[in-house]
Amino acid sequence: MGQVRVAVNAHVATVVLDDGENRFNPDFLNAFLGVLDDVESGTEATTLVVTAAHEKIFCNGIDLDWLVPVIRGGQSARAKDFFYLLNRLFKRIVTYPLVTVAGISGHAFAGGAIMSCAFDFRLMRSDRGYFCFPEVDLGIPFLPGMNALLKKAMPMAMVEYLQLTGARLTADQCAAHHIVHRAVPGETLMAETTAFATGIDKRRSVVGEMKRRLNQPIVQALDVDDVPFIESGRFDIG
Repeated sequence: MGQVRVAVNAHVATVVLDDGENRFNPDFLNAFLGVLDDVESGTEATTLVVTAAHEKIFCNGIDLDWLVPVIRGGQSARAKDFFYLLNRLFKRIVTYPLVTVAGISGHAFAGGAIMSCAFDFRLMRSDRGYFCFPEVDLGIPFLPGMNALLKKAMPMAMVEYLQLTGARLTADQCAAHHIVHRAVPGETLMAETTAFATGIDKRRSVVGEMKRRLNQPIVQALDVDDVPFIESGRFDIG
């Protein structure tokens, strides 16, 4: 089972992704969704911080060691269920009624970089780790919901550049292009991320409604526009 830990201090809930490279597979996604449910229903937290335990990786995206055999084995229903589950996580984060802050503690590749775009704020470690979408080399076109998430976090010109080149950006480059809000040294990442989160304490009801309105086009893309692509069963892996 995917390992996801949580601790609450005052109004800040800190979630630590602790499953190796934190690759997306059903166990990991369900564990993460379960923790998000627990924080919302079982705590009074108003701000959520998400970071990773791995010393150099925040999240490496889809677990291709799990997904590729599923697709190549003709298990179309399992593959479709996976992408719907992944969209559930993206939608959950982008509509979460707490202010969300990603403490990107290392490499954020592919789906991990996409997921980070769903957060309200991002701080990234400056001394280790790249932000990258390698899908152009892997042969995995982005779904409309993924594209919508990227456009939430960066200008369209940068979306095109990162998608079509597969370029790797450092934290300082991400900050310069306003993809992350701040690049900070690894030894102070969590202190600065926690301090940033502690400075935000807003009512859940207001935050949730604001995010539903702000992010309605993303929800539309995830819930509606993605469906024909997922139902086609053509995932173009490899």
